[in-house]
Amino acid sequence: MFTEVGNLTRDPEIKFGSTGNAFATFSIAVSRKTKDGEEKVSFFDCTAFGTVAENLANSVTKGTRVIVSGRVEQSNWEDKDGNKRTSYKVIADEVGVSLRFAAVLVAKAEAAQAF
Repeated sequence: MFTEVGNLTRDPEIKFGSTGNAFATFSIAVSRKTKDGEEKVSFFDCTAFGTVAENLANSVTKGTRVIVSGRVEQSNWEDKDGNKRTSYKVIADEVGVSLRFAAVLVAKAEAAQAF
């Protein structure tokens, strides 16, 4: 299970698959301070599906501090030179706005269909 709090590095980009299901891609930056006071930043590419994707794209923009919960998927491939490569992507089951630095007016979304 993946759960992190970070800032959106860009506006979520929403698209619709051939069956009409929505998906949104976005990325977050998570920063931490090390014991010696140095700041380390990690970047995570994320994808959300269905109503989470639609509500995300309609609710937040670059810079918004969010809480992302989901799972990590790994992809392996070989590049054109035959080198083995690996990438990781977060499949976001839940995304929420952090209330630590923002106040949010919650508006209930229309009834969602399961996908």
